[in-house]
Amino acid sequence: MRRLLLVAVMLGATTGAQAADMPDLPILRGSYTDGLSRSSVNWQGFYAGAQAGYGSSDENFSSSSANKNMLNALLDHNVIQEMDVANWNLGLGKMSSRSAAYGGFVGYNWQWTDVVFGLEASYVHGNFGGSAVASKELVSGSALSDGFFHDVRVDSAAAIKIQDMATFRGRAAYAWGCFLPYAFGGFAIGNADISHSVTVYDATSTVITGPFTSLGTLNATDAYHNHLVYGYTGGLGVDVNLMGGLFMRAEWEYVRFTSSVDTSINTVRAGLGYKF
Repeated sequence: MRRLLLVAVMLGATTGAQAADMPDLPILRGSYTDGLSRSSVNWQGFYAGAQAGYGSSDENFSSSSANKNMLNALLDHNVIQEMDVANWNLGLGKMSSRSAAYGGFVGYNWQWTDVVFGLEASYVHGNFGGSAVASKELVSGSALSDGFFHDVRVDSAAAIKIQDMATFRGRAAYAWGCFLPYAFGGFAIGNADISHSVTVYDATSTVITGPFTSLGTLNATDAYHNHLVYGYTGGLGVDVNLMGGLFMRAEWEYVRFTSSVDTSINTVRAGLGYKF
């Protein structure tokens, strides 16, 4: 029995000595888990920067009922309503325009290994918007209830101009080396000038072939200056770390404003920022 105990002690001492002489394996010191991260850049913290770009805006004036409402009000108890003027299709449709833009951004990132989430505010100044004009003229096929034939023309116009807009968005990103590709979404506000106008010209004659005698014109205008419009935003981008906290950015953003004139704005931008 004593011999067996002595042999066991000697084997244990020999094994311990051999283990002490063995070099440490990297896996035992955590180097394997350290290698899981694909980015050595620390994106967490506050950042700010400037941006410039180019964009296009698309306006849908046919979705607005403002012109039709003004026309209805103008023709209230007017004999030419017998010509169903208020329901004329005046053809206010869609318009597009393009503009350069510039502005800035500020935000904060939270980082977990390679996953980055953030909140950001972005501001852009440009000259987005457009206008549309439509006109229609018709002579009544028969004398109206006042005993006259009427030659009626309606001019309709609408316009919107958005020079300043800001978006507030949440970002989700994945760090890969010095690159930080991201997607974002949120809400948008804009400072807009919006106008609508309707003018009705009326002339009468005792016969359908004329000559027609012009009556007084009817006109209505509705205009809002520095009017706040609201909408939503979404887009994609990538930040590229240059050195230290300095980074550059490339981004595409879509903004939709659902005001009395539906407006969609697409911009592509380049920016330069610094993470503190």
